[in-house]
Amino acid sequence: MYKQILVAIDGSRSSHRALDEAVKVAKATGGTVQALCVVQHPSRLVDISTGFAEEQTRQSAEVDAATAALDEAKSVFAQAGISGTTRAVDSSGEEVAAVIHRIAAEEEVDLVVLGTRGLSGVKRLLIGSVAESFLRMADRPVMLVREEEPKATQ
Repeated sequence: MYKQILVAIDGSRSSHRALDEAVKVAKATGGTVQALCVVQHPSRLVDISTGFAEEQTRQSAEVDAATAALDEAKSVFAQAGISGTTRAVDSSGEEVAAVIHRIAAEEEVDLVVLGTRGLSGVKRLLIGSVAESFLRMADRPVMLVREEEPKATQ
């Protein structure tokens, strides 16, 4: 069944839901979960930094967000009592979906769990979808977990 489960996280609501679902599957199958956070950096023609404070601040914020997401995953694993690991990978200009695909193959996972906001039409065209891109190249089972709409308070 699903013994090695990879869940891509980024701190979003949809990735929180994906993490929760990956944990449920792991508990049901006795599997382990690896939480993966892909840190995006724009590709450069040369391997040097511009040295601008804006660039360093942005990169620091991305690393801080990844660290927070992975720390949360560790906490979820501990609370659920399952075996889990965390990993951050720098995209180095590579598409996020391609990075997830590569890591899934390297780790020989049985299931990949991804969150999706469920955008359609022009929004999806303009923003893009890591989940959709990954699904097009997937060579193993994939579970897509849609972000829930916030419920109106009454």
